[in-house]
Amino acid sequence: MIKEGIMDDYGIDVAFGLHINSQTEVGKIRYKVGGALAAADEFSIKVKGKQTHGSQPWGGADPIVASAQIIMGLQTIISRQTELTKEAAVISVGKITSGVRNNIIPESAEMIGTIRTLDTDMQDIIHEKIRKTATLIGESAGCEVEVDIKRGYPVTYNNPELTKMMLPTLERSAGSENLIVSKAITGAEDFSFFANKVPGLFFFLGGMPKGKSPSEAAPHHTPDFYIDDSGLALGVKTMVNLTLDFMKM
Repeated sequence: MIKEGIMDDYGIDVAFGLHINSQTEVGKIRYKVGGALAAADEFSIKVKGKQTHGSQPWGGADPIVASAQIIMGLQTIISRQTELTKEAAVISVGKITSGVRNNIIPESAEMIGTIRTLDTDMQDIIHEKIRKTATLIGESAGCEVEVDIKRGYPVTYNNPELTKMMLPTLERSAGSENLIVSKAITGAEDFSFFANKVPGLFFFLGGMPKGKSPSEAAPHHTPDFYIDDSGLALGVKTMVNLTLDFMKM
């Protein structure tokens, strides 16, 4: 939509967005000023070794062992080389593929994963450290390594001035006692593309049945995920109020 020019063609001034949340009670709204959701990037690391028989590993270069060392090395980028008191960050390997049978050390291995960051400078640093860590560990094992990082969703950023301006609307819609200032989360949201073009405000709408605690409610993207539809009414009301109130300003 942005590439096709919707923001420019229609003269969009601001963007408001919401996401239902299964672990926030119906009737409540959660928001955060500044970076609210993480940037989400995808990476793949291909490790090329030298195939040999499993009984004679010295005759080749094992890409599986090298991959295991790379995976552990990636975790130390976060735990030992990233300033976590500044913002949170995550590197997760979600899949690794290699080998054809039990007694053959294969020619290659490939792993794919996700990178989550809440600060653009940290994002750049972590990307570079992933490339360096994977490449040098691979070289130490006699393997060639190819790292590919694709930037995905940027940080979802709630403009401080816009958030302050629209806070009375959120209070009027849900009641001040039902507003929750939350911490940033490492999930990602494509609303971030709109908020990169114009000031944005993105918030979470309660969908957890009243009387239930967050520890009892299943998170999103799980088999037991559940939303109480009665929470949707507040979402419609709030979005309408935000739109009309901003148009009056």
